[in-house]
Amino acid sequence: MIDTNREADRRGKLRFRSWHRGTREMDLLMGGFADAHSGTFTPDQMEQYESILQLSDPDIYNWITGMESVPPEHDSEVMRLLIGYRFAANTIESPPPRGEG
Repeated sequence: MIDTNREADRRGKLRFRSWHRGTREMDLLMGGFADAHSGTFTPDQMEQYESILQLSDPDIYNWITGMESVPPEHDSEVMRLLIGYRFAANTIESPPPRGEG
């Protein structure tokens, strides 16, 4: 029972830290990702995500947008989930550019 409470607390902290990154863009991206995935993370995946949360927003942003490649030391199952989540979230239909519609 205690382990379950610790795990729930750990997941709650991950979600809180994800929603309070420092920039609104990263709050939305990381917070949405944590809400969608942290509830099913294995202990190893939680460790991976905790490591990602220690990294700088500009680095994470550049990796998930494809502006830079993820360095091998940060390439993990959870980083790939995060990158996939970014692209899945980006499929929301956008309005047409001005002058086209």
